[in-house]
Amino acid sequence: MSTKSTNYSYIGIAFIILVFGIIFIPRIIDRIQGDDITRSESRSKDVSTKSDSYVSDLMFININGAPKKVPQFSFVDQDGQTISNKDYEGKVYVVEFFFTTCPTICPRMNRNLIEIQNTFSEFEDFGVASFTINPDYDTSEVLKAYAENYGVTNPNWHLMTGDKEVIYELANVGFNIYAGENPEVEGGFEHSGNFALIDKNGYIRSRKDNFGNPKIFYKGILSESEKENEDGETEEISILKEDIAKLLKEDYNE
Repeated sequence: MSTKSTNYSYIGIAFIILVFGIIFIPRIIDRIQGDDITRSESRSKDVSTKSDSYVSDLMFININGAPKKVPQFSFVDQDGQTISNKDYEGKVYVVEFFFTTCPTICPRMNRNLIEIQNTFSEFEDFGVASFTINPDYDTSEVLKAYAENYGVTNPNWHLMTGDKEVIYELANVGFNIYAGENPEVEGGFEHSGNFALIDKNGYIRSRKDNFGNPKIFYKGILSESEKENEDGETEEISILKEDIAKLLKEDYNE
């Protein structure tokens, strides 16, 4: 091939590159500026965040491939007010299922929740949602006396009562926290004694276990001072406090 032919070839290639740049590069820039190119988030495919927002290392509880969100609920609290899941929007909160005449684990659970309440007393965006599993007895008046007896002072701590079947559905399906009637056990009711932790956007969150899986729930019976029980189970109130603090710092939008 002659030198002249070679020069023509280079000129042709350069011309093609120039045309490509003129036509296609502005289109690529427009797509990027218009955010048409999909970006995947490493924390969750289903929870979108702004680039300048903060999401902690706590896991989202995924059910059927989607982050588990608190189901809708509406009950009456200790002050006779109707409280729904919407009243907890923008707040980090702990969920429990209990009953006021519980002779075994409930007093321990609620003493631990009082300790948590006092730890985060300066945070207006922290709360507790307590659902009674014995609503036939636990009226608003009974719950009010119970709250005063234990020292409930957080205005975002609602002890709620309502239709029994709806509450059991909320516990067993909505939160997967077992609760039910059993006349053969002391007190006539049984439940797990676990707490669920909810973020400001209504998602159930937890830390990882030693195998990298979500813990899902926090043991609510053992106190920090007890450390562990006779079965070797360690307390989880301390890690619950740590994780509440993490969620209180979060700032992300769906």
